Amino acid sequence: MKEGECEYCDGAVEPAVKRVPFRYKKETTYIDNVPVRVCRRCGEIYYEAEVYKKLEKIAANRQQIKSKVTFPLADYRVADAQ
Repeated sequence: MKEGECEYCDGAVEPAVKRVPFRYKKETTYIDNVPVRVCRRCGEIYYEAEVYKKLEKIAANRQQIKSKVTFPLADYRVADAQ
């Protein structure tokens, strides 16, 4: 992968700050304000090594997280029934 180029689609990769779902030991933790690089074409997210290590540390200590977020959840299978 060239610097600034997506390894999947060759799209342009640029810096961003995002909320990311981070999977760790079969559990997903959503983490806000993560500095990442994102492909403008396909949306693939890339992490610097230091950032990834911090995400692992946050996820490993997820029992200490005080904030919870709820969201509406629809069932795809019922779309035709409406």
